[in-house]
Amino acid sequence: MDDAAPAYEDGPPGPLVGPDWLAARLGRPGLRVFDASVGAHREAPVRIPGAHLFDLDGALSEPGGPLPHTMPGKARFTEEMRALGLHDGDTVVVYDAVGLYSAARAWWMLRAMGLDRVAVLDGGLPGWTAAGLPIREGAPDGLPARGDFTAVPRPGVFVDAEEVAAALTDPAAVVFDARSRERFGGTAPEPRPGLRGGHMPGAVNLPFTEVQHEGRMRPAAELRALFDALAPGRDRLLFSCGSGVTACVPALAGRGESAVYDGSWSEWGLPSGNRPVVTGG
Repeated sequence: MDDAAPAYEDGPPGPLVGPDWLAARLGRPGLRVFDASVGAHREAPVRIPGAHLFDLDGALSEPGGPLPHTMPGKARFTEEMRALGLHDGDTVVVYDAVGLYSAARAWWMLRAMGLDRVAVLDGGLPGWTAAGLPIREGAPDGLPARGDFTAVPRPGVFVDAEEVAAALTDPAAVVFDARSRERFGGTAPEPRPGLRGGHMPGAVNLPFTEVQHEGRMRPAAELRALFDALAPGRDRLLFSCGSGVTACVPALAGRGESAVYDGSWSEWGLPSGNRPVVTGG
């Protein structure tokens, strides 16, 4: 079997896979595992064997842009994924060192660029290690041979500020804000200096921590009840957060037609912007 062959015929069973599922397939040709940890967790001392860094803090965000963690263009994304050895037809599992945090952003980006066979490791590295599964210490192995992946962007997966503004007044849509309740209400400062406090008028607060429990996604029935309670009758779900990373966690949990606001509060909350902001619950 050559490196471009898929790891298994049908791909992952859904957007999430468990540690046992991945462990049973680890090392198969055509299966790529990426560590999408960010910030202080980016240089985790241990990793899943064979995993390589999906660098959201570096090469896999648009270089030189005014906003953090924005989606790179088609050409750059194609180049970076080929450098990581990704082939068209491969299956990808992404994880992070927190549990269920930044890996969802990598999953969303890969889907936005046309990859269907991609899943998030539920529970991330903590769940993997708690299950007693093998880990590697130190630097990752050398990169595999260059891949042939070609990005095919899907329209509407990421949206801009104009589309969000329109959704805020659309009775068929809802904009979820995945930041904490304190940041949403404007009672806690933003971690990025200079941003205004508060939220978009009409947005609904859904902290990304509320779709999970102890680092794993809540059961599907609980998620359905949560979304139905917060957005009854809404068919189009848009997700925002601080910089477009944790918005992808409730997007991973969501239903129906979903999109992520790439600029998120890093753009909407700019003091020089003309976007309306309100405070309180």
